[in-house]
Amino acid sequence: MLKWVKTAAMAATGAMLAISSASAETVVNFAGYTGLFQDLYTKAVIEPFMKQNPDIKVVYFTPGNSAAILGALRAQKNAPQLDVAMMDITLAKAGTDEGLFAPIDETVSPHVADLYPMAKIPGVNAVGMTFDSLVLVYDKMVVKEKPDSWRALWDPAVEGKVALHATPDILGVALTIMLEKMAGGSDYNKNLDKGIEEMMTLAPHVLTWDPKPDLWGMIMAQQAAMGVGYNARAQVFADQPGSVLAASIPKEGTLFQINAVALVEDAPNAEAAKKFIDYMLSPEAQKAFTEAMFYAPTNSKAQVSPEALERTSAGQMENVLNVDWLAIAEIRDQVTQEWRRRVIPLSR
Repeated sequence: MLKWVKTAAMAATGAMLAISSASAETVVNFAGYTGLFQDLYTKAVIEPFMKQNPDIKVVYFTPGNSAAILGALRAQKNAPQLDVAMMDITLAKAGTDEGLFAPIDETVSPHVADLYPMAKIPGVNAVGMTFDSLVLVYDKMVVKEKPDSWRALWDPAVEGKVALHATPDILGVALTIMLEKMAGGSDYNKNLDKGIEEMMTLAPHVLTWDPKPDLWGMIMAQQAAMGVGYNARAQVFADQPGSVLAASIPKEGTLFQINAVALVEDAPNAEAAKKFIDYMLSPEAQKAFTEAMFYAPTNSKAQVSPEALERTSAGQMENVLNVDWLAIAEIRDQVTQEWRRRVIPLSR
């Protein structure tokens, strides 16, 4: 009897310790992109962070793209459930204006001081966590020589086989900006008329404005021969066994798409969230994710391997357009209307 009592007491004590241990674990709810990004970011950044901080658990939520993440935050504004969120910089500005985000400065993370200037946008309570660049994505079985110009989209060899994203998707906006610059536009941050005119001549070559399942999948399945996408995903898919996909940064240059990280205003677990953001911006995490998925680092002190850096635009900063994404946000609706009225009706 006495032995049974001792055993029961030990079991009860163990259960209490387990409950105490579980209750001591702080959960940080993070909203990010789904699919390949989630898989690689979890392995390269989130799992090492949790290993270093066993008292913090990061739970990854995937509402969808940037707009969906912002929508989820808006729905929770009066009772936030998320602590940290990522999205493109223009929507981070919208969230800032709506009071959804707390400022991120050196009191949140000393690594903010080491971020490239492009990652710190005045008036935005978020900072750049990754840079991605615009590239030509193509089927190397169809396009035999690596294209070195955006003009390759007009090549007769890919006529009717071009897959593009239409505005308001940021890829459609970014291509219009690039073409505006090539056409001699005086200020591509305020006016994209020349870029839209260029798009009108490209439209007859386009197979689809809404690639499904996605641009990379269409090219790998040889349903499309060329398109415009982001470098990071293109590099990963190009490495897959038997892949026909390849990517090229043309001689006319490229532009960065900035993914920003934000601290939710009144986050339920703000202190743990700040610790997570600090790690996300650290040279260690930035190096790990660049080498995993070829996003260019935003921390200038990240010591990325030369092999990985060569596959990003970080080594070609002189060819990166200085795009004011907040100014572009002001004309995004107008550009979308012009696309719908003048560009898309000219497609096949």
